[in-house]
Amino acid sequence: MNAVIETGGKQYRVSEGDTIFVEKLNAAEGDEVTLDRVLLLSDESGTKVGTPTIDGAKVLAKVAKQGKNKKIVVFKFKAKKNYRRKAGHRQPYTKLTIEKIEA
Repeated sequence: MNAVIETGGKQYRVSEGDTIFVEKLNAAEGDEVTLDRVLLLSDESGTKVGTPTIDGAKVLAKVAKQGKNKKIVVFKFKAKKNYRRKAGHRQPYTKLTIEKIEA
């Protein structure tokens, strides 16, 4: 069974046993998370599309890790104006393991 879920303003196609990286969620490592914004469900019997979500459908996931991505450098520059700004950014993420898809 496959599902398309929405979390953190992004959409992810998941199936049971998958590991995904999503925007940071307020949950500790090892916690169970319920993702109830299911947009699409697909299995052997067919496909259900939500308007915009499917009522009663949810995806159960376990928080595997909380972390930060690699650092990116943000550099602003304006020619001939002696304007330079350098900053770094590390985006936080949550690593989820999909355990069950309920319809």
